[in-house]
Amino acid sequence: MAETRTTYQGKSSWPELVGQEGRTAAAIIEKENPLVDPIVVKVRTGVREDLRNDRVWVWVDDSGIVAETPKIG
Repeated sequence: MAETRTTYQGKSSWPELVGQEGRTAAAIIEKENPLVDPIVVKVRTGVREDLRNDRVWVWVDDSGIVAETPKIG
């Protein structure tokens, strides 16, 4: 079986956005790395588990505040 390598271009995680409003965080992510698509989603919501180097899940709590470090995946 061939080895799969994942290559990220630009910034790949945003720990400094935890505690920020989700939509604002998504805009910052898109500005800092225009190669990714930030998607705001509530914690405990089912999402696709396939790994992609062009997607960032922005996990927010019930108040819309980023609850986990957004990162490529």
